[in-house]
Amino acid sequence: MKHEVEIQKLAQALFVINKHAKTAPEPKQLYQLKKQAIEKLLKENKAFKKGLHFSDHPKLSNQHSTVLIKVGDYCFHIPPVKEDLKQLKHLGALDQSYRNPPVKMSLSQAKRLICQYINWKQEKPKSPTAKKQHSSYYVPSSLGKMDWPPARSKKR
Repeated sequence: MKHEVEIQKLAQALFVINKHAKTAPEPKQLYQLKKQAIEKLLKENKAFKKGLHFSDHPKLSNQHSTVLIKVGDYCFHIPPVKEDLKQLKHLGALDQSYRNPPVKMSLSQAKRLICQYINWKQEKPKSPTAKKQHSSYYVPSSLGKMDWPPARSKKR
């Protein structure tokens, strides 16, 4: 029973991450978390490839397929590899009536859960105090710079 609860929690976390990735200005990290977590779940037989779906978002007007992945009560799509296109059954168009169950989980909680599961260490952002590298041709301008308050000239 504990095993199913763990899978369900991971599926919910994936759902939250995926939902946020779709609207994030820079979704690369979120999609990377999703990809690594699904790969690990597949390896551990905690997730299953159900088949192929036509994508709702054709690339350059060309129809392509995505792999439907089942994790607990949730379904996700990932890009296929060559073997998927050869081995998996094509399920046709996406079922627009299906929706994953709603989740009440914050993005930070979801990321923490998935990072823990895949043993992922987030890169630390570079400190803002690091000096900027300038071109060897860069000469800082002195325009607009003046000593303030102006130095008083001595009267003799």
